[in-house]
Amino acid sequence: MAATRKKEVRKAKKGERIRQVAAIPYRLNERGEIEVMLVTSRTTRRFIVPKGWPMKGKSARKAATIEAQEEAGVLGKTLKEPAGTYTYWKRLSNRFVRVDVIVYLLTVTEELANWQEAKRRQRAWLAPADAAMLIDEPDLSTLVKTIRVPPTPVAEPPVA
Repeated sequence: MAATRKKEVRKAKKGERIRQVAAIPYRLNERGEIEVMLVTSRTTRRFIVPKGWPMKGKSARKAATIEAQEEAGVLGKTLKEPAGTYTYWKRLSNRFVRVDVIVYLLTVTEELANWQEAKRRQRAWLAPADAAMLIDEPDLSTLVKTIRVPPTPVAEPPVA
């Protein structure tokens, strides 16, 4: 993954836009209301969604799924269509670069007790409006606040 990051930073130095992928893990609580999971960033400890660089040989959707497992310790099904995009300014050693992020929704089926970045991050389940208030990036905040998940198919009763 470090090679991909270096490639993206080289692009940024040439003035090109760079991109990342992200997941918004979500679940329905016992009242059927949507909750989203945020994680803290490793350095500033701000609340964010799991995100990272594209991965060679993997689709953006698959890369977002892997980031959610590594950063938030969640497993689940990532929806095929992106939920949206947002842009933020990433701090490099001597400049800021603009990053476009493609965001996917991930239906959480399992929360791991131990995961790759458990010692470096905290995670929290929140109502979308509450989560949106904790996120610094305005476009991501709006995306989280207005999250729409597809309806869960209801099993048809067997025909007698």
